[in-house]
Amino acid sequence: MAWIVFTVSAACLLRRRAQSVFILALGALFILGALRIQAGDVDPVNDSGISRFTDGTEVLVTAHVTREGTPQEDSPGDFRQRLDLETEQIDQGNGKFSIHSGLRISIYDQRTPEMLHSQESGPAHLFRYGERLRFPTKLSAPRNFRNPGAFDYRSYLSESAISALGSVKSANVEVLPGFAGSRSEFWRSRIHRSIIEKVHTLWPPREAALMDAMVIGEDTFIHRPTRADFQRSGTYHVLVVSGMNVSILALVTFWFLRWMRIGDLIAGTITVLLMVAYAFLTALGPPVWRATLMLALYLGARLLYREKSMLNAIGAAAIGLLIVNPQVLFGASFQLTFLCVCLVAAVGIPILERTTLPFARGSRHLDSISYDLVLPAKVTQCRLELRMIAGRLHRWFGERVPLPALAFASRVFLGATELLVISTVMQIGLALPMAYYFHRATVVGLPANMLVLPLMEILMPAAVTAMALSYVFPALAKIPALISGAALEGIAGAVRCLGGLHIADLRVPTPGATVILLTALSIVLAMALVRRRLLLAVIGLLALSSSAIWLYVVPPQPRILPTVLEMTAIDVGQGDSILLVSPAGHTLLVDAGGLPWWVHSELNIGEDVVSPYLWSRGISRLDAIAITHAHADHMGGASAILANFRPRELWLGADSSEPQMQALVQQAKELGVRVIHRHAGDQFEFGGSEVRVLAPGGESAPVRRNDESLVMKFIYRKTAVLLEGDAEKKSEQQIAQEQPDADLLKVAHHGSATSTIPELLATVHPRYAVISVGVRNSYGHPRAEVLARLADSHVMTYRTDLNGAVTFYLNGKNVNPALP
Repeated sequence: MAWIVFTVSAACLLRRRAQSVFILALGALFILGALRIQAGDVDPVNDSGISRFTDGTEVLVTAHVTREGTPQEDSPGDFRQRLDLETEQIDQGNGKFSIHSGLRISIYDQRTPEMLHSQESGPAHLFRYGERLRFPTKLSAPRNFRNPGAFDYRSYLSESAISALGSVKSANVEVLPGFAGSRSEFWRSRIHRSIIEKVHTLWPPREAALMDAMVIGEDTFIHRPTRADFQRSGTYHVLVVSGMNVSILALVTFWFLRWMRIGDLIAGTITVLLMVAYAFLTALGPPVWRATLMLALYLGARLLYREKSMLNAIGAAAIGLLIVNPQVLFGASFQLTFLCVCLVAAVGIPILERTTLPFARGSRHLDSISYDLVLPAKVTQCRLELRMIAGRLHRWFGERVPLPALAFASRVFLGATELLVISTVMQIGLALPMAYYFHRATVVGLPANMLVLPLMEILMPAAVTAMALSYVFPALAKIPALISGAALEGIAGAVRCLGGLHIADLRVPTPGATVILLTALSIVLAMALVRRRLLLAVIGLLALSSSAIWLYVVPPQPRILPTVLEMTAIDVGQGDSILLVSPAGHTLLVDAGGLPWWVHSELNIGEDVVSPYLWSRGISRLDAIAITHAHADHMGGASAILANFRPRELWLGADSSEPQMQALVQQAKELGVRVIHRHAGDQFEFGGSEVRVLAPGGESAPVRRNDESLVMKFIYRKTAVLLEGDAEKKSEQQIAQEQPDADLLKVAHHGSATSTIPELLATVHPRYAVISVGVRNSYGHPRAEVLARLADSHVMTYRTDLNGAVTFYLNGKNVNPALP
């Protein structure tokens, strides 16, 4: 009804009030998008029918492959392949159920050295699109870390229609007869796989991994350190196939066809068709298709009106995408693409039109006197001076060389200046989304992009040419392969050099609502004023620059409560990470979570889980970080925390000879962090609270490493919290002798049966307890007997696997728990 009212009102005012009609039309579009979101049907492949089988019991799944992953070898004999499937049937033992739902499976094949050298051991089976499979597995539902600021992993998988996860050994997978799927996708997968094989034939492994990602969108072989280098240098956009790749290929293709004297209509049609094929082949979704749509609109406008309005192209593409799927408005990809093009078209191009573009046009046809008459006076004067210089050079270089050489040099200089201006505008304008989504200040982004983008314009066409020639003339393909390889080495070298600088790793917390609003207004102001009088244009650009500097330089106010002692158990899965905020606002992180060293995962709990939570609280620096003991689930994420938050102090308990702990201590020293060892008996003040260290003692080495845990009691007036780390029975018996009365207990060792002994509970007699534990972990934590002991002691117990991040406020008189 609202859409009808807005539309009819706009129609009635069409001839009398153009501005009102514009506002009403925008309102109607907004309402139509809201209706489209609310009325959208649920994707049947992404329904919740599979959720009842995600309780950890083994089931027999029959499914077909909807997306094949590129296999990778983690180590000799250790092969892994990730597949997206659509289930057909699930056998739970008590019945067979027809379930059509999205499933992501990790298939692994582990072989011993003896098996690898055996003649009977053939290559691992690679599963392909359309194959029907049957296999046993234990399904699990995708789970988010339940902390403010956490990445929404479930929604991310939902975009690919994935509702459950699992893993299975390759030998346990049975390939069934038949084919399920579309023939077009079958051929796309086959061609995509063939191209990747060609890439690894043309280039050595390290270069091939980057070529896969930059040209065809396959990032399987890109490891986390490489990604981090590109992110720090502000050039991550070249590592993934995006609109820039489409633009470069389209430009080269269209230019080549026009050079072959093919008409605009045919050249434009061929270019669009090739870009559509490229988007289909990469199968990377909205970013590439969005760029392809913009390209088609741009070329269509060029054919019809001979105008090159990027704003119109991005506006038309955005409206089309929003009509099809309004929810893309809330995605980072759409926002970044839209803002990038708007900055170029609405800020960058007007600046160039005031400065370099007239001279760029004037650098053409320098030998034409009649062309001088249609150019501005300053440009004509520049042309005259270039002719005079060329005349002076005639005596040394002849009459033919100087003038064309000067024209070429002028165009190169002006092109470099244009690239500098556009890169500067982009870096300044994208400061807000980079801070909000990625918590990065791309300080070296400007010089990095100045070096990388020209090389990327060489790499893309050369690499595509090499791949195409490798199918028909393999020997000839080596020439463009060498050219693209040289460009790639230049890109990789620039990224390593600039991304490795200390200043490049500047991280920023989530901006506050007021800063977001003011920065957005400064972007709009710059777009509105840059075409006005010079003074107004300068004011708009200064506002835009000031907002970016504010985001990088002025940290937001941390979101903490004054005059209370806060303890927050952060949800890090099967691990520990505790944030303590003192009454005076001092911050301490006790442990940083982590995954076991043997887990094949690039998830970094410190970078991907703990840091986003701290940034969401507006915390940019920590006063201290404490590592209770040298176990991966407590210290695995500490390296990222040291790098991101540069604490003043690192607190450790017992000395450890573990290489990981030694590396962490070395990193702290390099960053100027003071390393302090705490032992039983230490007492000190921390931001208005009193700290007592209860363990470890220094008299003898514990039999178990868990008993080396740093155990601390924080006291604020008449309230206290006891943090035990992974202390077990021996350590807890010693702690109990100290009569550590506390209102709040962080249960030791994730609720293991070897901890939380009755003697400790009898001396602590807490009112509240919190257990940091992972969902359905393989250790069976927390154990039923521990929960029973807490219940018998009348302790109200919270768990991060059930409650997510849990916060407790100790105001000096009582304790108040709060859930996010």
